[in-house]
Amino acid sequence: MTFGGAVWQVHSGEEVVGEIRIDDMDFPWLSGNFTPGPAFRSVQDLFARELALLERDDDWEEWEGAYADIRRRVSLTSPDGPVPEFLLHIEGDRAWFRWSDEPFDED
Repeated sequence: MTFGGAVWQVHSGEEVVGEIRIDDMDFPWLSGNFTPGPAFRSVQDLFARELALLERDDDWEEWEGAYADIRRRVSLTSPDGPVPEFLLHIEGDRAWFRWSDEPFDED
């Protein structure tokens, strides 16, 4: 799969949360310009809370709960199709994520 310039989509159910046009790669992370879609407002606060908790770096259980809320609400689709496992952050017009065809190790 080619990453540079590729467009990945974020959905909430059938609604488009936004698109990420990949412009940087730092394995295992991809990042790019985020263009919000019609459903972004419904999940925007979830991403803001998750990042605030991540930056605090003092309560990983609280962060995991916040990120679980995001995972319940959104899905990520690569140019090749749905991605089964991912870790996604959105802030302003930027998004960065890592993904896997297999579930992440729970350890």
